[in-house]
Amino acid sequence: MQLYREHRHGLFVARDFVAHPRIRHWQAHLLPTLNVVVCRYDFHGPREHDYYIDVATITCEGSCWTVRDHYLDLLVHEGIAAEIVDTGELLAAHDAGFISTPELHHAVATAHHVLSGLTRARFSVSDWLAGEGVRVEWLPVNEYVTA
Repeated sequence: MQLYREHRHGLFVARDFVAHPRIRHWQAHLLPTLNVVVCRYDFHGPREHDYYIDVATITCEGSCWTVRDHYLDLLVHEGIAAEIVDTGELLAAHDAGFISTPELHHAVATAHHVLSGLTRARFSVSDWLAGEGVRVEWLPVNEYVTA
């Protein structure tokens, strides 16, 4: 099953991950003004993290949403810690010409802005988003899971 809902701050997506070895289901908010995709995963096994935040450029033209991933991500353990990950992927993408130098700088600045905001919000994603003027809602898994 797939669910898409536009909202004031972006686009909400929920879907099953079919045949994925670690992840059963995924929910995400594409937030263009923050240049991030905030994700929550439902894992087959133990929870690996509470939120995964992709740094990206997000655009919407009509009903077509486009996400250009900038390879830099943050892992959030709600109320405990957050960390920037995949810096090596960003640098490799830049070296290969997939990411321009201005995009690289923007990705690093965005990731540090998010990490600073999460730190001030004591690693609460909802409190960080509220501080940015953004409110999002998440569905209980049983409201969109097909199997």
